[in-house]
Amino acid sequence: MEQEAASFDDHAFAPMVSLELNVAMFKSRWQFCDRITEYLSDILGQGHSDPARYSNFLSVATNELIELAFRSTSEPGRISFSLYRSATVNRLRIAFPGEEAFGRKYANARSNESQPVPGAGSGYLVMKSDGTVLLSDLAAIFRATIRIENDGGQGIQIIADFPSTEDFQ
Repeated sequence: MEQEAASFDDHAFAPMVSLELNVAMFKSRWQFCDRITEYLSDILGQGHSDPARYSNFLSVATNELIELAFRSTSEPGRISFSLYRSATVNRLRIAFPGEEAFGRKYANARSNESQPVPGAGSGYLVMKSDGTVLLSDLAAIFRATIRIENDGGQGIQIIADFPSTEDFQ
C-alpha cells in the first residue's frame, strides 16, 4: 500500500473486535503481548482462503506493534486493541495513554520515515542496530501503512492498515 492510511473515521471500515485492558494489568505480564497477538491474528485470518497462513504471517507484525505499545506506555489508564475491515484493508488500532509531548512531536509519523522515534521511558521504541525504525521494515514486508498519531490529546494510537489480499511472498 503506497498511499497513506485512510482516515480512521472512514465509514468503509466495519468493526470486527475490540479488546480493552487496564494498562497496569497489561504491563504486568509480557506474555499478554503473545496472547493478544494470537487472538487478534486468528480473527484477521477469518474469511481468507488460507486463514492459518494469513494469520500466521500477520501475527509477526501484530506482535511487533503490540510489543511497541507495551514498551511505550507507562501512564495509568486503558489500552485498547481494535480490528476493522474494509473491502481491501484490515486495520489494527492500538490506543493507549501516552506522554503528550510524544504525541505532539510524532503525530502523523509515517512508517516510511527512517528517523528514530523516541518513546516514553528509556531508549527508542523499536530501533535496529543500524538506527532504522522497525516500523519501516514492517510496512515494507507486509505492504502495510503504519502510523503513530496523537489520540486527540488523550494519548497515542498506532494504526496499521494491512492489505486483505493473500499474495504475500
